[in-house]
Amino acid sequence: MTSPDDSDRPRPASAATAEEARLIERLVVRDEAAFNTLVRTYERRVFALAARMMGSRAEAEDLAQEVFVQVFKTIGAFRAESKLSTWIYRIAINLSKNRSKYLRVRHTAQQQQLESLEEQEPLARGRGANMTPIERPDDLAAGRQLEHIVQGAILALEPGFRECLVLRDIEDLSYEEIGAITALPEGTVKSRIHRARAQLRELVERALGEKIT
Repeated sequence: MTSPDDSDRPRPASAATAEEARLIERLVVRDEAAFNTLVRTYERRVFALAARMMGSRAEAEDLAQEVFVQVFKTIGAFRAESKLSTWIYRIAINLSKNRSKYLRVRHTAQQQQLESLEEQEPLARGRGANMTPIERPDDLAAGRQLEHIVQGAILALEPGFRECLVLRDIEDLSYEEIGAITALPEGTVKSRIHRARAQLRELVERALGEKIT
Protein backbone atom coordinates (compact mmCIF):
# COMPACT_ATOMS: atom_id res chain seq x y z
CA MET A 1 0.00 0.00 0.00
CA THR A 2 1.32 3.44 -0.88
CA SER A 3 1.92 5.71 2.08
CA PRO A 4 0.72 9.36 2.02
CA ASP A 5 4.32 10.56 1.84
CA ASP A 6 5.40 8.47 -1.14
CA SER A 7 4.61 11.25 -3.61
CA ASP A 8 7.09 13.54 -1.85
CA ARG A 9 9.98 11.13 -2.00
CA PRO A 10 12.63 11.88 -4.65
CA ARG A 11 12.33 9.49 -7.58
CA PRO A 12 15.39 8.37 -9.49
CA ALA A 13 15.84 10.30 -12.72
CA SER A 14 16.05 8.38 -15.96
CA ALA A 15 19.11 6.17 -16.29
CA ALA A 16 21.97 6.99 -18.61
CA THR A 17 21.31 6.35 -22.29
CA ALA A 18 23.22 3.75 -24.30
CA GLU A 19 25.25 6.54 -25.91
CA GLU A 20 26.10 7.99 -22.51
CA ALA A 21 27.03 4.52 -21.25
CA ARG A 22 29.59 4.15 -24.05
CA LEU A 23 30.99 7.61 -23.30
CA ILE A 24 31.23 6.75 -19.60
CA GLU A 25 33.13 3.53 -20.39
CA ARG A 26 35.68 5.55 -22.36
CA LEU A 27 35.95 8.14 -19.59
CA VAL A 28 36.60 5.45 -16.99
CA VAL A 29 39.67 4.28 -18.94
CA ARG A 30 40.83 7.91 -19.22
CA ASP A 31 40.17 8.32 -22.93
CA GLU A 32 41.22 11.90 -23.74
CA ALA A 33 38.96 12.12 -26.79
CA ALA A 34 36.00 11.09 -24.62
CA PHE A 35 36.81 13.82 -22.13
CA ASN A 36 36.92 16.39 -24.94
CA THR A 37 33.53 15.15 -26.14
CA LEU A 38 32.16 15.48 -22.62
CA VAL A 39 33.37 19.08 -22.35
CA ARG A 40 32.01 20.07 -25.76
CA THR A 41 28.64 18.54 -24.93
CA TYR A 42 28.13 20.07 -21.51
CA GLU A 43 30.38 23.13 -21.19
CA ARG A 44 27.74 25.71 -22.17
CA ARG A 45 25.13 24.31 -19.81
CA VAL A 46 27.59 24.00 -16.94
CA PHE A 47 28.87 27.54 -17.48
CA ALA A 48 25.33 28.96 -17.67
CA LEU A 49 24.40 27.24 -14.42
CA ALA A 50 27.59 28.40 -12.71
CA ALA A 51 27.10 31.97 -13.93
CA ARG A 52 23.59 32.14 -12.46
CA MET A 53 24.68 30.58 -9.19
CA MET A 54 27.83 32.70 -8.79
CA GLY A 55 26.90 35.97 -10.52
CA SER A 56 30.42 36.39 -11.88
CA ARG A 57 31.81 35.35 -15.27
CA ALA A 58 35.30 34.81 -13.86
CA GLU A 59 34.00 32.68 -10.99
CA ALA A 60 31.74 30.77 -13.40
CA GLU A 61 34.64 29.98 -15.72
CA ASP A 62 36.78 28.73 -12.83
CA LEU A 63 33.89 26.71 -11.42
CA ALA A 64 33.07 25.13 -14.78
CA GLN A 65 36.67 23.98 -15.15
CA GLU A 66 36.59 22.55 -11.65
CA VAL A 67 33.36 20.69 -12.45
CA PHE A 68 34.93 18.86 -15.40
CA VAL A 69 38.07 18.06 -13.43
CA GLN A 70 35.87 16.60 -10.69
CA VAL A 71 33.86 14.62 -13.24
CA PHE A 72 37.00 13.17 -14.78
CA LYS A 73 38.43 12.25 -11.36
CA THR A 74 35.29 10.59 -10.03
CA ILE A 75 33.68 9.13 -13.16
CA GLY A 76 34.45 5.64 -11.87
CA ALA A 77 32.00 6.20 -9.02
CA PHE A 78 29.13 7.06 -11.40
CA ARG A 79 26.68 4.14 -11.49
CA ALA A 80 24.59 5.38 -14.45
CA GLU A 81 21.41 5.16 -12.36
CA SER A 82 20.62 8.70 -13.50
CA LYS A 83 21.41 10.63 -16.64
CA LEU A 84 24.98 11.81 -16.96
CA SER A 85 23.76 15.40 -17.15
CA THR A 86 21.96 15.00 -13.81
CA TRP A 87 25.16 13.83 -12.15
CA ILE A 88 27.16 16.68 -13.69
CA TYR A 89 24.59 19.23 -12.52
CA ARG A 90 24.77 17.77 -9.01
CA ILE A 91 28.54 18.25 -8.97
CA ALA A 92 28.15 21.81 -10.29
CA ILE A 93 25.57 22.69 -7.64
CA ASN A 94 27.65 21.26 -4.79
CA LEU A 95 30.81 23.03 -5.95
CA SER A 96 28.97 26.32 -6.38
CA LYS A 97 27.54 26.11 -2.86
CA ASN A 98 30.99 25.41 -1.42
CA ARG A 99 32.52 28.25 -3.43
CA SER A 100 29.75 30.68 -2.45
CA LYS A 101 30.23 29.82 1.22
CA TYR A 102 33.98 30.43 0.93
CA LEU A 103 33.44 33.77 -0.82
CA ARG A 104 30.92 34.90 1.82
CA VAL A 105 33.39 34.11 4.61
CA ARG A 106 36.20 35.90 2.77
CA HIS A 107 34.00 38.91 2.03
CA THR A 108 32.96 39.15 5.68
CA ALA A 109 36.59 39.05 6.80
CA GLN A 110 37.58 41.71 4.26
CA GLN A 111 34.64 43.90 5.26
CA GLN A 112 35.58 43.66 8.92
CA GLN A 113 39.16 44.58 8.06
CA LEU A 114 37.97 47.57 6.00
CA GLU A 115 35.71 48.78 8.79
CA SER A 116 38.60 48.53 11.21
CA LEU A 117 40.77 50.65 8.91
CA GLU A 118 37.98 53.21 8.52
CA GLU A 119 37.73 53.55 12.28
CA GLN A 120 41.49 54.06 12.57
CA GLU A 121 41.79 56.51 9.67
CA PRO A 122 38.45 58.33 9.26
CA LEU A 123 40.04 61.20 7.32
CA ALA A 124 41.87 59.01 4.84
CA ARG A 125 38.81 58.66 2.63
CA GLY A 126 37.22 61.31 0.49
CA ARG A 127 33.55 61.97 0.31
CA GLY A 128 31.59 58.97 -0.84
CA ALA A 129 29.89 59.22 -4.18
CA ASN A 130 26.11 59.19 -4.23
CA MET A 131 24.62 55.88 -5.30
CA THR A 132 23.22 55.99 -8.78
CA PRO A 133 19.44 55.53 -8.58
CA ILE A 134 17.98 52.61 -10.49
CA GLU A 135 16.43 53.78 -13.71
CA ARG A 136 12.77 53.17 -14.47
CA PRO A 137 11.95 50.21 -16.72
CA ASP A 138 11.33 52.44 -19.76
CA ASP A 139 14.86 53.86 -19.39
CA LEU A 140 16.66 50.52 -19.25
CA ALA A 141 19.18 50.26 -22.07
CA ALA A 142 18.48 47.04 -24.00
CA GLY A 143 17.36 45.36 -20.82
CA ARG A 144 20.87 45.28 -19.38
CA GLN A 145 20.07 47.04 -16.15
CA LEU A 146 16.98 44.90 -15.61
CA GLU A 147 19.07 41.79 -16.20
CA HIS A 148 21.55 43.10 -13.64
CA ILE A 149 18.73 43.65 -11.15
CA VAL A 150 17.30 40.19 -11.71
CA GLN A 151 20.69 38.52 -11.35
CA GLY A 152 21.32 40.46 -8.16
CA ALA A 153 17.96 39.32 -6.83
CA ILE A 154 18.75 35.69 -7.70
CA LEU A 155 22.01 35.93 -5.79
CA ALA A 156 20.15 37.40 -2.81
CA LEU A 157 17.99 34.28 -2.51
CA GLU A 158 18.84 31.61 0.02
CA PRO A 159 21.16 29.05 -1.68
CA GLY A 160 18.60 26.24 -1.41
CA PHE A 161 15.92 28.38 -3.05
CA ARG A 162 18.31 29.76 -5.65
CA GLU A 163 19.46 26.37 -6.92
CA CYS A 164 15.90 25.08 -7.34
CA LEU A 165 14.78 28.26 -9.12
CA VAL A 166 17.75 28.28 -11.49
CA LEU A 167 17.41 24.59 -12.32
CA ARG A 168 13.67 24.95 -13.02
CA ASP A 169 13.16 28.39 -14.57
CA ILE A 170 16.50 28.87 -16.30
CA GLU A 171 17.76 25.36 -17.02
CA ASP A 172 14.18 24.13 -17.62
CA LEU A 173 14.67 20.85 -15.75
CA SER A 174 11.78 18.74 -14.50
CA TYR A 175 10.88 18.48 -10.83
CA GLU A 176 12.08 14.89 -10.94
CA GLU A 177 15.49 15.89 -12.30
CA ILE A 178 15.83 18.70 -9.75
CA GLY A 179 14.97 16.24 -6.98
CA ALA A 180 17.67 13.88 -8.23
CA ILE A 181 20.24 16.68 -8.38
CA THR A 182 19.46 18.22 -4.99
CA ALA A 183 18.42 15.02 -3.16
CA LEU A 184 15.16 16.71 -2.16
CA PRO A 185 11.63 15.28 -2.24
CA GLU A 186 9.60 16.53 -5.19
CA GLY A 187 7.16 18.30 -2.85
CA THR A 188 10.04 20.21 -1.26
CA VAL A 189 11.40 21.15 -4.69
CA LYS A 190 8.01 22.59 -5.73
CA SER A 191 7.67 24.47 -2.45
CA ARG A 192 11.12 26.00 -2.74
CA ILE A 193 10.52 27.08 -6.32
CA HIS A 194 7.22 28.70 -5.37
CA ARG A 195 8.81 30.58 -2.47
CA ALA A 196 11.87 31.53 -4.55
CA ARG A 197 9.67 33.03 -7.28
CA ALA A 198 7.76 35.07 -4.70
CA GLN A 199 10.95 36.32 -3.09
CA LEU A 200 12.51 37.10 -6.47
CA ARG A 201 9.49 39.13 -7.52
CA GLU A 202 9.56 41.06 -4.25
CA LEU A 203 13.28 41.83 -4.57
CA VAL A 204 12.96 42.99 -8.19
CA GLU A 205 9.93 45.18 -7.39
CA ARG A 206 11.79 46.71 -4.47
CA ALA A 207 14.76 47.50 -6.72
CA LEU A 208 12.53 48.97 -9.44
CA GLY A 209 10.41 50.87 -6.95
CA GLU A 210 7.17 49.67 -8.51
CA LYS A 211 4.99 46.61 -8.92
CA ILE A 212 5.53 44.23 -11.80
CA THR A 213 2.36 43.65 -13.79
